Amino acid sequence: MARTVEISRDGRGVATLTLARAEKHNALSAEMIAELRGAADELGADAGVRVVILAAEGKSFCAGGDLRWMEAQMGGDAADRADAARALAGMLQALNALPKPLIGRIHGNAFGGGVGLACVCDVAIGAEGARFGLTETRLGLIPATIGPHVIARIGAASARRVFFSPRLFGAEEAVGLGVLARAVPADALDAAVEREVAPYLTAAPGAVAEAKALARRLGPKVDEAVIEASIEALIRRWESDEAEEGIAAFFEKRDPPWAPG
Repeated sequence: MARTVEISRDGRGVATLTLARAEKHNALSAEMIAELRGAADELGADAGVRVVILAAEGKSFCAGGDLRWMEAQMGGDAADRADAARALAGMLQALNALPKPLIGRIHGNAFGGGVGLACVCDVAIGAEGARFGLTETRLGLIPATIGPHVIARIGAASARRVFFSPRLFGAEEAVGLGVLARAVPADALDAAVEREVAPYLTAAPGAVAEAKALARRLGPKVDEAVIEASIEALIRRWESDEAEEGIAAFFEKRDPPWAPG
């Protein structure tokens, strides 16, 4: 089976972790979630890696959760759903706690879990023209597992603008919300990412790791209790009539009953 992520390293200690399901707009499948978790563990343990860039192949950064994966959760039992939610939460937390600077290179579409991935980056740089959205409520779901990371990044006030509205927003608004640090022309994206990377190569790696860990301790708590609450919320929502109807409507290419015809 083809890998869903790729890792490359350069001679400076800069690693690039690339989402590689371009044909599926890098939607998060069970395989990709597991491979991202494994990549985070691998890169975190590699003393030769100084900085990690999170990037993606194809037209989109990440279109969110793979809907076939979501459909499988709808057909599973509570234990299956809990396992799937815990895998997603564990992957996000592994990237969030990575003891290296994580720089997001965001282009195209970043929906649902794609916003979550941007928010676990220490700095996310986006291309002008990129589109963002927490679109889960359109399907009768909620952005539960990514929620702690999104709200830790943008704060409760900003979250209330977009967290439960499925509307799409652009790179400029993403900067204003705090999802992105800045937005640049698409042809300047790599140079902008490099400007974020370069200063870390002049810093002591151990000091960087400890300062990042301290920032996480002093900031909003994304701990085991918070993560477990998000998992429980997602499982409840998966078990709801709205989620069942919303996902069925999507696959049947029709409007759910709460949407105008």
